[in-house]
Amino acid sequence: MKFRIVFLLLFVVAFANIVRADDWPQWLGPDRDGIWKEEGIIEKFPEGGPDVLWRTKIGSGYAGPSVSNGKVYLLDRVLSDDSKVNGRRKRGATNGKERVSCFNESDGKLIWQHEYDCRYTMSYPAGPRATPTVDGDRVYTLGAEGNLFCLSTKDGRVQWRKDYKKDYRVKTPIWGFAAAPLIYNDLVICLVRGEGSTVVAYNKVSGEEVWRALSAREPGYCPPTLISHGGKEQLVIWHPEAMNSLDPATGKVFWSIPWQLRAGLSIPTPRLHGDHLFFTAFYNGSTMLKLKEDQSKPDVMWQTEKESEKNTAHLNSIMVTPYLVGKHIYGVCSYGELRCLEQETGNRVWESFEPGRKARWSNIFLTPHKDRWFLFNESGDLIIAKLSPGGYEEIDRAHIIEANGSDLKQRPIVWTHPAYANGNCYVRNDSELICISLKTQ
Repeated sequence: MKFRIVFLLLFVVAFANIVRADDWPQWLGPDRDGIWKEEGIIEKFPEGGPDVLWRTKIGSGYAGPSVSNGKVYLLDRVLSDDSKVNGRRKRGATNGKERVSCFNESDGKLIWQHEYDCRYTMSYPAGPRATPTVDGDRVYTLGAEGNLFCLSTKDGRVQWRKDYKKDYRVKTPIWGFAAAPLIYNDLVICLVRGEGSTVVAYNKVSGEEVWRALSAREPGYCPPTLISHGGKEQLVIWHPEAMNSLDPATGKVFWSIPWQLRAGLSIPTPRLHGDHLFFTAFYNGSTMLKLKEDQSKPDVMWQTEKESEKNTAHLNSIMVTPYLVGKHIYGVCSYGELRCLEQETGNRVWESFEPGRKARWSNIFLTPHKDRWFLFNESGDLIIAKLSPGGYEEIDRAHIIEANGSDLKQRPIVWTHPAYANGNCYVRNDSELICISLKTQ
C-alpha cells in the first residue's frame, strides 16, 4: 500500500511537470524576463509548418498581445475615413480610434472591446506600441498618445484613466508613448514625461498618484524594469539622459549615471545577470554596469566610445531586448545581425545575418526556451535555433504571418513581440492576430 501511494505521488508530480502551462500576462511574460519556461514544446515544426488554431481580424499597431486566464488582450488602431486616401493612411496627423480588445484564448472570438477617439501626431503612426499589463481582474493599457487605462478584465469597463498630455502638460514623443506599465505590489509604475514626472507611480486600484520622480527632456521608450540585487529590489528607469535606479516603493533615487543618447532612443529592456546590468542603444552602442551590494552607484565596466550605428564595436540594438547567458550576451545589432559578445569585455565573439536580413533597423525578437531559442524575425518567420559561444545553429523555421507593415523605407515588416503561452504562440501584424500551436502531440 505504501509503495502504491509513493508511486501515485511520483506519477502526479511527473504529470504536472508535463502539462505545466504558463500565461504571458505582460511585456516579456510572467516574470518580465522574456524566458519561456513551459514543458511539452516541439523540438521541430511539423511538415508544412505549425498548426494555426485560429486567426481574427484586427487593426494596425506594434503592441504585442498578452494572455491571461483564458483571454488574449491586444491594442490596435483603426483610421477614420477622413484620414484615408484610396484606403491608405494620409501623411501627417491622422484621426482614428485606439481599441483595447479582449479575445477568447481558445477560439479567438471577441469577448469585449473598449475604444476611444485618438488623433495621432507621432512618427510611425500605425498604432499603439505598449503590450497590455494584466493584473488579476484588471488590465492596464497605454496608447501611443499617452492614454492610460485601467479596465475590468470581465467586461472592459473603465476603472480609471489618465491622459498624460493633459494631466502633465507634455507633448507626445516623436515615436509615441511606448513603455508598458509595470505592476509593483499595489502600484502601477509608468513612464510619463515632464519636469519631475518622467516616471510616475499610481495606486493600481484607485489611480491616485503615489509618487513621481526624475526629469529628462525626453522620456525615451524603455519600459520600467524591476531588478533584485543585494537583497533589495530596484526600479531601473533608462531615459535618454541617464541610467537610473530607484526605490520602487517611494521613487527615491539610489543612483544615476549620465548617458546622453542620440534621437532619444532608449528602447531595449535592460538586462541583469548576477551583478552585471546591460544597456544597448541604436546610435550609442552599449554600456555594461557592475552593481554594488549596497545600492550605491555602480561601476562602468565598459562602454562604447564611438557613436556609430554603421561602424559598430559592441551591440547597437534598435528595439530588441538582449539576453545575458553564462558569460555571454546575445542580441541584434543595428542592421539585423545577430551577435554574441563577451560579458566581461564586450568583445565580439561572432555575428550572423542568417536568421533575419541585412537592413537598417532590422529586428529579430529573441525568446530563450530550455536549451534553445525561438526567434521571430520581421519577415514573419518563426525560427527554432541554438545559440552558443560556438555560433548560431538553426534547427527549423516556418513562415507564420505576413509582414504587412512598413518602415520609413517602405519595406514590409512585422515589428511586434509574440506572446508564448499555454503551449501556443500568439502574434499579430497590421491586420490579424493568430494563434499557432507549438505543443508536442
